Amino acid sequence: MSNNKLAIFLIITSVFFGTVMLSFLKIAQEDVNVYVAGFFRFFLGLVIILPYVIKNKDVVLKTTHLKQHFLRAILGLPAMLVYFSALVLLPIEKLTAISFVVPLMVTILAVFFLGEKIYIYRTLALILGFSGMLVIIRPGFVDISIGVYMVLFSALLWSINIIITKKISKDDSAITILAYQSIFMSLLSFLIVLFFWEMPSLKTFIYLILAAMCGTVLHLTLNHAFKLVDVSMTQPYSFLNLVFASIIGYFIFDEMPDLYTWIGALIIFTGVLIISYREMKLDKNIIRKRVDIKS
Repeated sequence: MSNNKLAIFLIITSVFFGTVMLSFLKIAQEDVNVYVAGFFRFFLGLVIILPYVIKNKDVVLKTTHLKQHFLRAILGLPAMLVYFSALVLLPIEKLTAISFVVPLMVTILAVFFLGEKIYIYRTLALILGFSGMLVIIRPGFVDISIGVYMVLFSALLWSINIIITKKISKDDSAITILAYQSIFMSLLSFLIVLFFWEMPSLKTFIYLILAAMCGTVLHLTLNHAFKLVDVSMTQPYSFLNLVFASIIGYFIFDEMPDLYTWIGALIIFTGVLIISYREMKLDKNIIRKRVDIKS
């Protein structure tokens, strides 16, 4: 499988598991506060990968970017806590839709800090995705709550985090990035949860385990995708979050998406189709040129 196709598969996988993770956390926070949910999200994730990390510690924990890994955790902790807090304030599909400012921020940051080029099809896909988001939240027509501002603040921190991840992914593997993220986030969140501890019920603990499993898959696939292709190429696929979130919101939380959500989702999905078609066509042209050169 070519890099582009594998990256597309990995990104869509990460988007799906990320949405499912948020659903489990939304349910868990009916019983425990955000600090407990955030701590267990990463601590249990660390427990899941710990046997592999211990067995291969000389390889997994080998890095020249220790400061950058710690910086990711420093940015990731408030981003996580603020975002998880917004989960209880907003319907999951609306929260997801607002998060679509992330691809736009990341693409712009990638140009300035990673030297990536913005191609016309990627730009078009981002514009369509962002337009779809505006249709859904309708700023100026619908009152913007504190939950919206919380998501936007989290989105800014997460966008910077993605840029840092892309830079260190050139040298560190997906599991190395995940291992350090889990270690540092567990330690930092533990220092906070000590002051806000609540004992989760067995049912809630199961939801937290499932959230940690989904989060592990999310970050493994996402980190590996960043290693394969430009970060700006991966961002339009983030808009698929809304499709998954709307389905889950309807069937699990009885949150009926309104007409504007469906219209916005259609615009977003159009953007995803455009970028998918273009990247696969571009990939075929590259392979064809390589074959011609060898011939």
